[in-house]
Amino acid sequence: MTTVMYGIANCDTVKKAKKWLQQAEVEFSFHDYRKQGIDAALVERFCHELGWEKVLNKRGTTYRGLTDEQKASLNQNTAVDLLVANPAMIKRPILETDGHLQLGFTPAQYATLF
Repeated sequence: MTTVMYGIANCDTVKKAKKWLQQAEVEFSFHDYRKQGIDAALVERFCHELGWEKVLNKRGTTYRGLTDEQKASLNQNTAVDLLVANPAMIKRPILETDGHLQLGFTPAQYATLF
């Protein structure tokens, strides 16, 4: 089983998810958007499979800093460009396990996966 976690290293939810995986002895690799970057193809895949509205983190400071015009004009196409330019706006973590994507983290959610 191949598992990749996508996120930002200093995110508290990502830290909890990584700790859970380590304690469950699940092997995984970590892709940090800030260090390794993210491209439009991957963001498009996230948005296509999970829904752009779910992938877009509206609770973060980056989203709150957008203009009202930017927020009003959001759709799948504009969201992809915005998320590539501002990866902190991608909800975290996104976990890929054998080609399937899972958004967010709760211990119960991960327990059903592994």
